[in-house]
Amino acid sequence: MNADEIEAGRARWQARYDAAMARGPRKEHRTLSGLEVAPVYGPEGDDPRFERVGWPGEYPYTRGLYATGYRGRPWTIRQFAGFGNARQTNERYKMILRNGGGGLSVAFDMPTLMGRDSDDPHALGEVGHCGVAVDSAADMDVLFDGIPLGEVTTSMTISGPAVPIFCMYLVAAERQGVPAARLNGTLQTDIFKEYIAQKEWLFPPQPHLRLIGDLMEYCVAEIPAYKPLSVSGYHIREAGATAAQELAFTLADGFGYVELGLSRGLDVDVFAPGLSFFFDAHIDFFEEIAKFRAARRIWARWMRDVYGARTEKARWLRFHTQTAGVSLTAQQPDNNIVRTAIEALAAVLGGTNSLHTNALDEVLALPSEKAAEIALRTQQVIMEETEVVNVVDPLGGSWYVEALTDRLEAEAEAIFTKIRDMGGDGTMTSGILRGIEDGWFTTEIAESAFDYQRKLEKGDKKIVGVNCHTSTVEQPLEILRISHEVEREQHRTLAARRAVRDRAALDGALAALVAAARSDRNVIPPMLDAVRAEATLGEICDALREEWGTYSEPARF
Repeated sequence: MNADEIEAGRARWQARYDAAMARGPRKEHRTLSGLEVAPVYGPEGDDPRFERVGWPGEYPYTRGLYATGYRGRPWTIRQFAGFGNARQTNERYKMILRNGGGGLSVAFDMPTLMGRDSDDPHALGEVGHCGVAVDSAADMDVLFDGIPLGEVTTSMTISGPAVPIFCMYLVAAERQGVPAARLNGTLQTDIFKEYIAQKEWLFPPQPHLRLIGDLMEYCVAEIPAYKPLSVSGYHIREAGATAAQELAFTLADGFGYVELGLSRGLDVDVFAPGLSFFFDAHIDFFEEIAKFRAARRIWARWMRDVYGARTEKARWLRFHTQTAGVSLTAQQPDNNIVRTAIEALAAVLGGTNSLHTNALDEVLALPSEKAAEIALRTQQVIMEETEVVNVVDPLGGSWYVEALTDRLEAEAEAIFTKIRDMGGDGTMTSGILRGIEDGWFTTEIAESAFDYQRKLEKGDKKIVGVNCHTSTVEQPLEILRISHEVEREQHRTLAARRAVRDRAALDGALAALVAAARSDRNVIPPMLDAVRAEATLGEICDALREEWGTYSEPARF
């Protein structure tokens, strides 16, 4: 790109920046020593690389979606939380919001994630242990008691039973008097990554995709601000994938959901803004920054050139980040505070839109209140004290970061080609489904995880407190323990709720849901009716399991 083109881009950026900043108070941005800093920096003269880098707020969005960066609005602090029952988690949510959290992110327990009620025999010993137990809309009422759902954005990390859980959230909002059209938040719903990495599915792939398609249609028509799909690379990375694999598998899944929306006759410029992403921030500082920058650029190009998106918002890749749980160590757990801070800073310098920071004790148990506060304060120190919010994409133009961004993009593109070739018809969806059925994704991740473990055991990869610098003065941590009384109480509460339901209304609502599942009608309206009749999560999911069957992963070595 020559100097004239670069200056023309700078002028476009300046106009966008001035227009955005005119809507709020102006303030000086200086270093700690008092040096004034500009909102963005770029080349002075010719730079052949700059076409791929560009200015913030314009295609290809390598440097971020907004001309103002974090000067205009900082990232949302969205701490992932959930444990025990809905009442206990509600108290934690109020603590997070009271202490500066900008939104909520719900962690569900394993029975809920698998579409089981708390009194299901499969749930024994698991209720409330890795998240909050939610059996019906009544639990959702308690979970958000005193929290105005029309004002607080809420993310829910659940995929297999995401649609009935979403319906319970909608009914809880109704009971607060909040119209659905006012709701804003994100539902994970990403079933591809379940087959690829996390393994928490309910049905075979096609019924799950049908549910997701119905949800996309419903949200486009009824809840335009809500994002019904958060395409998750986090769980893929935590399973052992490399940064390039996380990037490629995640974006490929996203392209699959774009193809699903198009197959439903939806306008890509209308439904694509409802897709968001969820990435891992691992410990390799610069690689993670480059990964986030490459993700925006790849998504924008494919949305424009392959799927025909015409509007900016349809080309934007918006993403939430969580620091790497897999990087935390049980040995010398206080070191996890440092790891989390470094990973969080990488997410911020990569331009994340929202962020969760892990607690130091999450490798051992659900976070204690003290550890949760430290995790929250980690973000606030970065936001309020480091001044990294002053400049948009401050590492843009770094020879190392730009080379790494290009390298990760090239590796991702090579993986896209492999996936599409597997399908045989040129679509990403067919390639993903074939890769799931053949175990290709699982094998690729397993080989990467094995290679990492071998380096760790040989000492080629160092982890402080684990295979180097192991002497310590640490004392045992006091961790959060979930009492078995939580499970017994949930059983009693669930039994009492079942006893007072209108059985005829419940049976009729479940029958209507099954009838819709057998037809080509959208299942969201009858599922909402079942939830209003206090159908439990297990009852809804069991009715659909009976209709659609279950899925078992083929055995492989």
